[in-house]
Parts: sequence; structure tokens; C-alpha cells
Amino acid sequence: MVDHSYLEQLQSKLSKLETSMSLPEVSADQKKMTECMREYGHTKMLAEAARKVLVLMDSKAESEAILADSDSDEELREMAEMELADVEEKLPLAERAMLISLIPPDKTDSRNVIMEIRAGTGGDEAGIFCGDLYRMYTRYFDVKGWRHKVLDVSPSESGGYKEISFSVEGEDVYKALKHEGGTHRVQRVPQTETQGRVHTSAATVAVLAEVEEVDIEVRTEDLRIDTYRAQGAGGQHVNTTDSAIRITHIPTGVVVQCQDERSQHKNKAAALKMLRAKLYDDQERKKAAEQASERKSMVGSGDRSEKIRTYNYPQNRLTDHRIGLTLYKLDRVMEGDLQETLDALYEHDVEMRIKAQMEK
Repeated sequence: MVDHSYLEQLQSKLSKLETSMSLPEVSADQKKMTECMREYGHTKMLAEAARKVLVLMDSKAESEAILADSDSDEELREMAEMELADVEEKLPLAERAMLISLIPPDKTDSRNVIMEIRAGTGGDEAGIFCGDLYRMYTRYFDVKGWRHKVLDVSPSESGGYKEISFSVEGEDVYKALKHEGGTHRVQRVPQTETQGRVHTSAATVAVLAEVEEVDIEVRTEDLRIDTYRAQGAGGQHVNTTDSAIRITHIPTGVVVQCQDERSQHKNKAAALKMLRAKLYDDQERKKAAEQASERKSMVGSGDRSEKIRTYNYPQNRLTDHRIGLTLYKLDRVMEGDLQETLDALYEHDVEMRIKAQMEK
């Protein structure tokens, strides 16, 4: 899998990338510089992983040679046996790290996200669950030290939300949250249920990576921009001016709106950010749908209609259907204890990608 010539190739590539990043035409171009830095980081990680494997392989070969030599003295043989046992324990881990390093980095992993939660089937209870999911996520964000801000909200009459959109900013936010998109289902006894029957309701979650203007072109002539007066819970006006913004992308019919800021200018900027994220997400989904190998490496289909998780309150159970994960600590999960679930999804994703690499 790895030899010294491969490591030399990686070192040569690092030198070329260092030279490229020092060129004025690259350093002056943000997109080119970002791509170079991303490739340099990935190549450096790959070279370090390859170096560790080679050191262990050389040590293993040396120990095996000593043990195969009948002239080796007893003390040297004992040292070689100990060294070989140590290497044979470390080598599989180093080779796994090497395989992980071979996985091409997802350029969106380090980006901030825009999330949308919409009440699905289940009437009032779905709206309440939508609010519960928003609270669960924001508690997790607070633990991580990530900044979050509501962009648009449509309150439900019985509590919770018909839908809510919000931004999340922090380190590797998309990497952590990208598998949360899909249909989340709740099973519990609603407060309005007099006979104690368990009802099933649902909410859909979308996770969109924030993108720059250079990532996707949005032409002014393709937009219809409307202003309206922001509404709060119960229908009251949030402010007295028409500062809320609704933008329709005419070619695709995608509609976004933002009413959180009092400034019309700020709401327009936030709505354009949401629009670019949605258009980019649609573009990437189309690409993925055309590439069967990418579909195989995804956790689930990525389709928002896919039922990805069940929150069963009577059993205090969370089940993620894509990876067969079941946790009996739903009460803690709803308070923001999401790390175990997100880690399991990430590990499964890595395993799928390693498998795809080995099949190439």
C-alpha cells in the first residue's frame, strides 16, 4: 500500500504547493489560495500518515530479519520479539489512519451552516416537536461554544414553530451537523391527549453549508425581492417598518425570507446568504445523484424525506435508523447531549468512505 517512493512523491507535491502559494497570482486570488491551502493540508496529513506506516514497516522487517537469522544472539532476539509485538499492535492503527487520510477532504466541512426545521405530519404536536428540536440543537451549540442566530421564524399557535431558520457559526460546524438532515419522528403522549395514547409526529431538518459569492452565481435580474412587516408570536408586529425581506429566485422558484433584523439591508444580506446556500445545496445534490459511488459513501440517502431518527419518549429511547444506533437517554439528548450520536454518525461515514477507497 505504501513505499518510500510514494512518500517522496508526497514530499515533492508539498514543495510544489508551497511554491504555488507564494506566487502573487495565487495569493491575490482568494479562491485559488483557499484551494491550495486545502490541498496542502490534506497532502501534509497524508505524508505524515505514510511516514508513520513506513517507519513501522521498516521496524517490522528489521525485527523479522533478526529473528530469521540463526546467528542472532538470545538478547538481540528477545529485543526483536518485543519490538515486533509492539509494531504488530501499532501497524493496523497506522494503516487505518493512512486510509482515512486518503479520503478526499470535504471542502464544505469547515463551513458555517444554515439550518431549517419545519413541522411535518402531526398537527400541533409537530409544531411543539419542532420547537423541542430547536432547543436541543441550540443547547448543543452552547456547549460547543458555537454562535447561533434566528433568521426567520413562523410560530405555531400551540407552542413551538411551524418552521424556523437559523445560522450556526463555529469550528467545523458543517462537518458535525451534515448528517442531521432528514425527517425526525417523535413518539409520545401529547399534553392534550386525555386517554394517554401515544401519537407519532414528525419534523424535517435541513442543514445547508454557507457558501461565498464565488461558489455560486446569483444574478440580480433573476431575483424578485419583496418587503413586508415582520410578525412575532401571536401575530403581533415585531417592528413598525417593512424591514422583513422575501427573495424569490425566479429560475428555480426557491423562496427565502428573513425578518430577524430591524434593518432591511441586514435582512436582505441574510436572505441572500440563505438563497446561495439553498441553490448550492441543490446543485451538490444533483451532482451526488449522478455519481453512484458518492451515494454509497453517504450516511443514508441524504434525502430530506428519509426518516432518519425516532425519539420515543415513553421508552426514553433515541434510534438512528441509518446506522442502527439505539440510546436509552433521550432525556439527556433533548437537553443537548448529542455528541455520542454525532460521533457514531461520523465514524460510520468514515468506515463507508474507507470501504469506497478500497474498492477503487
